[in-house]
Amino acid sequence: MRHDRQTILNRLRSKIASRRPIIGGGAGTGISAKCEEAGEIDLIVIYNSGRFRMAGRGSLSGLLPLGNANEIVKEMAREVLTAVTRTPVIAGVCGVDPFMIRDHFLRELIALGFSGIQNFPTVGLIDGTFRANLEETGMGYDLEVDCVAAAHQLDLLTTPYVFDVDQAKAMTEAGADILVAHMGLTTGGAIGAGTANTLEQCVDRVNAIADAGRSVRDDVIVLCHGGPISMPDDARFMLQRCDIHGFYGASSMERLPTETAIRDQVSEFVRLELPERN
Repeated sequence: MRHDRQTILNRLRSKIASRRPIIGGGAGTGISAKCEEAGEIDLIVIYNSGRFRMAGRGSLSGLLPLGNANEIVKEMAREVLTAVTRTPVIAGVCGVDPFMIRDHFLRELIALGFSGIQNFPTVGLIDGTFRANLEETGMGYDLEVDCVAAAHQLDLLTTPYVFDVDQAKAMTEAGADILVAHMGLTTGGAIGAGTANTLEQCVDRVNAIADAGRSVRDDVIVLCHGGPISMPDDARFMLQRCDIHGFYGASSMERLPTETAIRDQVSEFVRLELPERN
C-alpha cells in the first residue's frame, strides 16, 4: 500500500520529537522486508544491489553493468511490496540512466505502490578520473538531483544519498525530505569493505553534511549510513556525536544479520552428536 508523503513525514517528525531515531533499511528479498517490518522499521528501501547482496555478491555489483538497475527494482517490487502491510517502501532509482523516460518511470513506481525514491545506483560512490569523465560526458550527479526534484514535484518522499556538503545543499534545494549522509561501502562480514574511514572520521563528515542541508532548509531530516557504521553500537556512537535524526542500513539490516544467523544455526546442527547405540 502506497503511503502519502506528508503522512510519512508527520510520523517521522513525531518520532524525532519524542527523541526516537528514524531507522530505514534496505530489503533485497521479501523475507528481509517482512522481518524488517516485524522489527518496526520506519522505511524500507529496495534497489538493485539488494538482489546482488543477498545473492552473496558485494553491494557494489549494483554499480556494474550487470543488469538494468531500474528494471530490476520493478521486478523486486513484486516480491517486496507484497510482503509488507504497513511500512512505506522506497525505490532506488538510477537517475543517470540515459534510456529512462523519467516522469513516466516515476509514475510507474507510484502505480506499483512505492511511497518514494532514493538515488541508487549513484555516481556519488565513484571517484577519480572515471567520475570526472562521467560528469564531463553528461552522466553526473546533477541528473540524480534532477530526478529527486521531479519526484518531489510528484509528491513522492525523497531520501537521497549525499556524499559532501555541496550535494547536501543541492539535494535539499531540490526538495529532498531526508538526506542520507553516505560514508561509503559498509564494512564487515563475508563481503563487506575492508577500506573505510573510522567512526571518529565520519563524525565531522556527517555533521558537515547535516549543517549544509539545514543551511538551505532547517526542517530537512538527516540520517547516517555506510562505511564503518555497520552495527547498532556504531549507530549509537554516531547518534551521540552528530546532530542527526537516525540511521539507514542496507547490509547492516539484512546481509550481516543473515550471515551471522545462518552460520550460527548451521554450527549448532554440526555440533550435534549421534548417540551411542548397542
